Amino acid sequence: MKGGKYLLLAILLYFTYRMALLSWPYLALDDRVAFLRIKQSVVHLSWWKAAFYVHVFTSILLLLAGFTQFSTQLLKRYPSVHRGAGRLYVFVLLFLSGPAGLLLAIKANGGVWSQLAFTTLAVLWWWFTWRAWRSIIKGQIKVHQDFMWRSFVLTLSAVTLRSWKWLIVLVWAPPPMDTYRLVAWLGWVPNLLLVELWIRRKKAY
Repeated sequence: MKGGKYLLLAILLYFTYRMALLSWPYLALDDRVAFLRIKQSVVHLSWWKAAFYVHVFTSILLLLAGFTQFSTQLLKRYPSVHRGAGRLYVFVLLFLSGPAGLLLAIKANGGVWSQLAFTTLAVLWWWFTWRAWRSIIKGQIKVHQDFMWRSFVLTLSAVTLRSWKWLIVLVWAPPPMDTYRLVAWLGWVPNLLLVELWIRRKKAY
């Protein structure tokens, strides 16, 4: 069981590393690199560009800070690290990444279905995180833990979206915008369904 946890952590850390590599080209602040090459219709909008860079660069912080919140050993041995990383996660998500994600959703590729998917994701992501913060302030530890799980599996949508995209293109290879519409939902809905089933099962025992 413990070996499985370490394997899962290693996989998540690897994909976080991959996310960091994907974000690296954007440090040049060049409007014609990577994903920005297909966003030329909106990249001139100052509010969109600001939201994009905020979202890209803070998402790595959320992945790294989020990992620390589910280690019981870290919580027992270094509770101050757990609390500090948790505060960082909540602050960055509520005031930076979450609002930026919502702004980006308005202009998402793939039309109304993609925009609806990413808007729903952004709203739920923010809401779950706010509930996690409010519940720990009230001393509701179990509620806090459940909402942190919900929040973090949505944070992981940055990873799962790209994994689904790779798999769909490999197996099916539909037109790019059709792929984007699919992964807009697949990136986070299965994550949330799985964690909800796990939370409900945990409460049943």
